[in-house]
Amino acid sequence: MNLIFLGAPGAGKGTQSTVVAEKMNIPHISTGDIFRYNIKNQTELGKKANEYISKGELVPDELTVSIVTDRLMQDDCKNGFALDGFPRTIPQAEALEKFLAEHGKKIDNALNIQVDENILVERLSNRRFCPKCNGTFHMIENKLTEEICPVCGAELKQRDDDKEEVILQRLQEYHKSTEPLIDFYRSRNVLTDVPPIIGMEKAIAATLKVLGIE
Repeated sequence: MNLIFLGAPGAGKGTQSTVVAEKMNIPHISTGDIFRYNIKNQTELGKKANEYISKGELVPDELTVSIVTDRLMQDDCKNGFALDGFPRTIPQAEALEKFLAEHGKKIDNALNIQVDENILVERLSNRRFCPKCNGTFHMIENKLTEEICPVCGAELKQRDDDKEEVILQRLQEYHKSTEPLIDFYRSRNVLTDVPPIIGMEKAIAATLKVLGIE
């Protein structure tokens, strides 16, 4: 099954798509992970992508589409995939649709993960990562009183795109460029709305139920 996870920044697309991919034994493909890898390793792609990501802007369609379609050509995608963070614009969705059609494939389900916007801002602005052990933490959910990694003791950092001013910019960009994908996939009769649910475990359970997965 070929899946797309839609939703505003911080909606939980990454967590949910990872769980679903594991349950269905298909690869979880995250453009965010691909970009972060390249940024960390200072590749040419990483440098170009970071110019946009650090400002809360979207990476240009041509660059993003090229990365994703190359990934979808790999053998582990033959039986399906779970796309997280792509497509983010109508042109990206159209390019993906064309690419899949050329290979006799299509999107089977586009899951729209719905979350209250105030919760998104709080969730993202309290995220931290550990540059030493690569752990990801949440100041409130993990009950952290200081920005010290509870695993290895290193100083936690905040990603540029998790700073509140950048989050608000990302949400504006989402409403302008990405939200139209909801109607795009609804018109293809493959959109499934997953209603707002407090608590990630319950939200994941709701998504699995929608897909008929126990």
